[in-house]
Amino acid sequence: MTTPDAQAVLDTPAAEFRLPATDGKTYALEDIAGEKGTVIVFICNHCPYVKALIDRMVSDARVLMSEGFGFAAICSNDAVSYPDDSFENMGRFAKAHDFPFPYLHDETQVVARAYGAV
Repeated sequence: MTTPDAQAVLDTPAAEFRLPATDGKTYALEDIAGEKGTVIVFICNHCPYVKALIDRMVSDARVLMSEGFGFAAICSNDAVSYPDDSFENMGRFAKAHDFPFPYLHDETQVVARAYGAV
């Protein structure tokens, strides 16, 4: 039996968080918020869909950020189950794709759950 996917509701207040990033900093929601809005994407390094669209996502993020939107990516995967998604490999992935935005590590999946991304 199939079930409908959960839909994000626009204008819903975003859940607060404080997460480490691959650039060595720690970010809260307020640190990435943009004047016109904020985009938060949940990705992981090993996902074939992410691999297929990552260059387009980075390009789109650059445009959005230049127009006043905040942007961040969050990886909430378990690195034991998915070693490609370890914090160290997240840093390599961000560097290889020249991320202009913070790539945040949600090791406990608390933030992913708060956003309904699990």
